[in-house]
Amino acid sequence: MINRGQIEEILSLYAKHGWILRRVLLSDEMRVNLTDALADLFGAAEIVSSPLNALWFSRASKSGEAWEIRHLSETPFALVEVFPSETDDNLRKEKLAELQTLLLEKTSNLRKS
Repeated sequence: MINRGQIEEILSLYAKHGWILRRVLLSDEMRVNLTDALADLFGAAEIVSSPLNALWFSRASKSGEAWEIRHLSETPFALVEVFPSETDDNLRKEKLAELQTLLLEKTSNLRKS
């Protein structure tokens, strides 16, 4: 399981490149392991219970806004979606939910291998 130091490295790298942490997805097991560090690590970002351990980031892009979901594991794995500026909020939420489901499927398949 990924540890606090590794998560700090991920957060630092994303911040260096202009990404903003938006949401944190944590399993019960990961939440227990990070209990004392949640506020220090994730600040004011929304923390959501999930079977998936991942971080949601966003940043401005040339054509609108980019969102990336980064799996919390030692092996870097992330999925990105870029939304044009005029993208409807409901469509954005739908696409982000699809991306989250896809990441869960991909990482579940990796654990089975």
